[in-house]
Amino acid sequence: MRHTLLFFVLFSSQSAFGQVRYSIPEEMAKGSMVGNIAQDLDLDLKRLKSGNARIFSGDSTEYIELNKESGRLLIKEKIDRESLCAKTTACALHLQMILESPMEMYTITVEIMDINDNAPTFQNKQMRLEISESAVTGARFVLEKAVDSDVGTNGLKSYSLQPTDHFVLELQNMAEGRKNVEMVLQRPLDREQQERFTLMLTATDGGEPVLSGTVQIHVTVLDANDNAPVFTQKAYNAVVIENSPKGFKLTTVSASDADESTNGQVMYHMSNPDVDVKDVFIIDQLTGDITLNAHIDYEKTSHYEVDIEAKDQGGLSDSCKVIIDVLDINDNKPVITVMSKSTSISEKSNPGTVVAMMKVNDPDSSVNGQVHCSASESIPFSITSPSNNFFILRTEELLDREREAEYNITVMCSDEGVPSLSSSASLCLQITDVNDNAPVFERSSYEAFVIENNIPGLTVFTVKASDADSNQNARVSYILEDSTVNGVPVSSYVSVSADSGVINAVRSFDYEQLKNFNFRVIAQDGGSPPLSSNVTVTIKIQDQNDNAPQVLYPVQTGGSLVAEIVPRSADVGYLVTKVVAVDVDSGQNAWLSYKLQKATERALFEVGPQNGEIRTVRQVTDKDAMKQKLTVIVEDNGQPSRSAVVNINVAVADSFPEIFSEFSDPVNDKDYNTNLTFYLVLALAAVSILFIFSVISIISVKIYRWRQKRLFYESAANLPVIPYYPPSYADGTLQHMYNYEVCGTTDSRMSDIKFAMPYSQNTLGRMSHMGTIHKENREEDDTQLNLEQKPPNNDWRMPPNQRPGPSGQHRFHTLQQRWTPYEKSRAGPRPEEAGAGAVGGTGPWPNPPTEAEQLQALMAAANANEATATLGPRYNAQYVPDYRQNVYIPGSTATLTANPQQQQMPQQALPPPQALPPTEAPKAAPTPASKKKVTKKDKK
Repeated sequence: MRHTLLFFVLFSSQSAFGQVRYSIPEEMAKGSMVGNIAQDLDLDLKRLKSGNARIFSGDSTEYIELNKESGRLLIKEKIDRESLCAKTTACALHLQMILESPMEMYTITVEIMDINDNAPTFQNKQMRLEISESAVTGARFVLEKAVDSDVGTNGLKSYSLQPTDHFVLELQNMAEGRKNVEMVLQRPLDREQQERFTLMLTATDGGEPVLSGTVQIHVTVLDANDNAPVFTQKAYNAVVIENSPKGFKLTTVSASDADESTNGQVMYHMSNPDVDVKDVFIIDQLTGDITLNAHIDYEKTSHYEVDIEAKDQGGLSDSCKVIIDVLDINDNKPVITVMSKSTSISEKSNPGTVVAMMKVNDPDSSVNGQVHCSASESIPFSITSPSNNFFILRTEELLDREREAEYNITVMCSDEGVPSLSSSASLCLQITDVNDNAPVFERSSYEAFVIENNIPGLTVFTVKASDADSNQNARVSYILEDSTVNGVPVSSYVSVSADSGVINAVRSFDYEQLKNFNFRVIAQDGGSPPLSSNVTVTIKIQDQNDNAPQVLYPVQTGGSLVAEIVPRSADVGYLVTKVVAVDVDSGQNAWLSYKLQKATERALFEVGPQNGEIRTVRQVTDKDAMKQKLTVIVEDNGQPSRSAVVNINVAVADSFPEIFSEFSDPVNDKDYNTNLTFYLVLALAAVSILFIFSVISIISVKIYRWRQKRLFYESAANLPVIPYYPPSYADGTLQHMYNYEVCGTTDSRMSDIKFAMPYSQNTLGRMSHMGTIHKENREEDDTQLNLEQKPPNNDWRMPPNQRPGPSGQHRFHTLQQRWTPYEKSRAGPRPEEAGAGAVGGTGPWPNPPTEAEQLQALMAAANANEATATLGPRYNAQYVPDYRQNVYIPGSTATLTANPQQQQMPQQALPPPQALPPTEAPKAAPTPASKKKVTKKDKK
């Protein structure tokens, strides 16, 4: 029959303790079920598997095992109660079942019930007694007791003696329920009648079925000895300390015999059937001294009872008992058994988490067996004892792997004996990492420098971040944060290596477009969830001398010829013009110097190396050529330096007709020093092509003029004035827009000559009047021009220091001529294209600003502010004409000013328009063959 008793003794948030008790008979077969531990403890089978449930016995022999699949306790080894507990009545196995994650412990007690599997036995197969014939009736003879390993009802119960003619059997009750077997003489013996007797002593137990053991008693009748030995005490008490040395005397027993001679001589011996007692103690047969013969251990046996028999030579005897108590000493250290432990624990574990469970056993008794345990100092762990001899190691506070990644914990257990004995156990606990630290950059911000015009892919800088975590949590990846630089994604400027943090340039940088920019780099670890931090990186672009100087003045145009006028009466140091240039680079790369590279008369002009002013170095003479061409080179201070070249045409003359006749003759532009043969071949080809082109042009023009003759002259009075707006330099030299009225000859197929008059606020509000100058004689040379110079405005009458115009002591005159090919003569709009209200007129109209002029205007506007900052000490505002205040109109003595007071005073630059004579229909353009050769005399 199997009994189960279940009860719990402790539960907590981190561990659980409970106890269950089973009762089973001994000698159960292997595999027999003891009980269903899962059902009795109300545990899920999955919990047994996940918790790695196991049985801890503490002994070398494992009698019980756990089946995790069914939750049953099974017999692993056959249990013999007698070998396990000997004579102990209550025999039980004390087991522990351990579960992990979380740790739980349950105590299992299995009581072993005795069965009648052992028969009573006698130590000797035979007993021999010698009894004197003079033994009186009632004489007692102690017989050997039988031994039954079973206990309780299955133990030894009764004896029987056969035959019973002379002897009867009596049992004498002793201490602790023991009984001595004595054979009592019932009838006197007569050696002469029967010298020997053979008796059978039978011992039976109380089990079911009844088992028994027998021994033969051989009785020899001796001669008369009528006095038996008598002990002075029936019981002797002795005390011995464990671990006493061998030969230690415990006590002395004494018995006396009233007989004399050999019948009165008493011999002592131990009558205990237990081998253990005979091995531990010995008795001197003559003196009765009991001494220690072997090592005695309190933990094994604390109490002994020794039966002593005293016998004389006549066979008479007496018996007594010696009771020996063993005193305990503190001779055993506590034994630490780690039932369960964790090799690693997460750093985010809550305080109170169970790390290990231990059982500590001290075999000593009383205070010598009382144990207390403690952990190492200065560690966040503590030890508690939920029950006797069981200890739990727990965490006391939150752990931090970055502060301590491993703990070597020493558990010290000591008893309370004197002196105290102790033992220790070491546990190694690894702290597993949790992603609780974000990457940290080595610097709070980074700054790097890159020289412009770098190669795409250039390594600019390297950012570095570290993470205090470990393994994957410490793996740092670098990410470029999304942002824009001047409206462009920053990823189009730089890239960041995700593994190394190397920052590479994606494009080539231009200092003039971008001087510096900022962006953020994110460092992100590989934890879950990932943690990150960011840092600001500033990239500064360093300047290179990659831009040549740009000439702002004089403006170089492809279709127009610009000339500066120098009167022949000019003195030494006369300011001809000033070259204004800027360099978009910065620092020394923008410092400009000027020098005269080539000139028609090198001894006549010089250029200021720092301000770019072109002045005369000597008096102008009549021998100097009228047309002077200067080439000025503008060079910066960079390494290597860059330069720009500007060509300046200078006209040495006192009147405009001279200048016009000189500059209108294309023959003077030829180089007479060229190879004559080359020009002859080139002229022959040019004449042939020109002849064919002229024929086609003449026919086309005649047809066109014949169809448009009436339309042109009928609408001549309604032609509007189309204003010409020079480039506006926003935030540069010229801030205002100016309007010019243009007058030209009727024969404008040859050239367009611009005459300007001062700007007034009503210029755009009124209609301009154009007059047509006709040739008086159509047969005269086409190159003769009758030009009348307009009178100057009131500004001309001002003193030189108050006169508007370029800065400096001298003002320079500028002649601007726009040359127009014969086939590309520009006329006013047609009447139907001019719109209502347009005033008709005749004559050519100036072209609108060309693309080159517009580009120059934009460049001047963008670089006007920077020119002042970058030109350095060489660029001085006092050498630059004050274009913001005064504007000199080339080809005229009039000067425009931005002074509001001056603008409010209208100045009559031209006389009121008069009625012009009626125009005649123009004749057909003369052919090259009909043209008259111009002589030098005519030019003058």
